[in-house]
Amino acid sequence: MATIGRARAVAPVKDAALARFIAGMPKAEYHVHLEGTLEAEMKFALARRNGLQLPFADVAAMKASYRYHDLPSFLAIYYDGMKVLLREQDFYDLTYAYLAKAAAQNVIYTEMFFDPQEHLKRGVPMAAVIGGISRARRDARTRLGIRSQLILCFVRDLSAQSAMDALDTGLAFRKDLVGVGLDSDEAGNPPEKFRAHFAKARAHGLRVTAHCDVDQDDTLGHIRTALLDLKVDRIDHGGNIVESPELVALARQRGMFFTVCPTFSGTLRKGLATPVDVVRAMLDAGLNVTISSDDPAYMGSEYLDDVLIRAADRSALTRTEIVTLARNGFRAAWLPEAEKQAMLARLNAYVQRADHS
Repeated sequence: MATIGRARAVAPVKDAALARFIAGMPKAEYHVHLEGTLEAEMKFALARRNGLQLPFADVAAMKASYRYHDLPSFLAIYYDGMKVLLREQDFYDLTYAYLAKAAAQNVIYTEMFFDPQEHLKRGVPMAAVIGGISRARRDARTRLGIRSQLILCFVRDLSAQSAMDALDTGLAFRKDLVGVGLDSDEAGNPPEKFRAHFAKARAHGLRVTAHCDVDQDDTLGHIRTALLDLKVDRIDHGGNIVESPELVALARQRGMFFTVCPTFSGTLRKGLATPVDVVRAMLDAGLNVTISSDDPAYMGSEYLDDVLIRAADRSALTRTEIVTLARNGFRAAWLPEAEKQAMLARLNAYVQRADHS
């Protein structure tokens, strides 16, 4: 989730040639919350279908309400928006809409987060949630050629028991899941709260990732726990790691991948006289950075191409560095090595064609 910000206009194009290169480049995305792709237009459509009344006159009024100053104020908007998701078809429509947008931007592979606790507590059965998502994933792969996998996230500011109940319920749909994650408000909810959940997930063959949002209380402690104690497979956000040479060295030694959302959590500020650009600092530190869009529907409807274009400008990225970010994306996939190599070959072929055009 984003830590600080408000809805923004679509990223400007300062280098048209670079923007075209980014748009045509095969890409992967990991840090995207399905519920965070719920555009205002779809909210109104689902509300009508489900007999709900929304407290907004129109789409413009709803989008104007997407204003927040910190993580809790963002989450209040984000979770309120989910209330229109009630039936399997709602989750199908939500997922297919994101996958269609991603495929149109040449995203060929994505691993998507979802927050089942928020739906279960409203009485929506897990079968409807995962059933709709999985059906959309299959249809999108057949019709659009985009491959995807699903990550069950624990909402860290709900109880540990609630998270375990969601995991136990989700394990009945193990074939539809690739991993578990950890999102939402970090205050008072350190990663170790979910040690037993991660252990059970691993025992069932699932991969593990965790949000370590920027500039949170004890951020470096959370990163340390994730790396050393929980031994996560990826870290989501994690920009504050650049403040600790020890943790940077450990992450490099482990080949850790970071799913960074630069438009929304791209600057370190807490306790610093001069803000630090996260992407620039992490790349300069030799870390494996991947780029994602986070919750695009609530953040100016900026999907992956827009985020990459903005990052190229703000972080002074070269085309070589953008290709490195894309390669990291495929290398980070929770897929067999042969399948990752096939996607990398597709990227390399694109770069070679662009170099000779």
